[in-house]
Amino acid sequence: MEIRLLTSDDAGEWWRLRAEALAGDPEAFSSSSEEHSRITLDEVKGRLGSGRDSFVVGALEDGRLIGMAGFHRETGPKTRHKGRIWSVYVTPAKRGDGTGRGLLRQLLDRAGKIQGLEQIMLSVTETQTAAIGLYRSLGFVSFGREPRALKIGDRGIDEEYMVLRLNGRAGQSPTD
Repeated sequence: MEIRLLTSDDAGEWWRLRAEALAGDPEAFSSSSEEHSRITLDEVKGRLGSGRDSFVVGALEDGRLIGMAGFHRETGPKTRHKGRIWSVYVTPAKRGDGTGRGLLRQLLDRAGKIQGLEQIMLSVTETQTAAIGLYRSLGFVSFGREPRALKIGDRGIDEEYMVLRLNGRAGQSPTD
């Protein structure tokens, strides 16, 4: 398995895996399969490899993407100290084998070197108990919960908000 930064050349594989994630785990993401189907490969190419403050890491096996995790740094002058993790997904056959932890470690290593970044936030639905456990093991702590953040049919799903404070460690990886 190889874990690396994704580039525009990986757009097709990212699009495929994102479609798998949304179809297979609809309770885990606020986006829907219908929304994803409207995203073009050119849009994906623009998102991947877009820069130091916004990136996606991927886990590949035999050239096929089996996991992904995105990061985006806020851009406003009052919010640039924050970053957000988005779209974390590992294909079901690879869950529990360290792929998710490897993805997040690489993401946190890269994000932790961004000058001025003080905290990394994420949200995770209550149905994703394994993911919540992984985030906690990496140092994330809960700071709030949004009741019924997502609604699928008649079912409301709560979302937990978590943060990893870098404690002024700009230029140092959070996993150090």
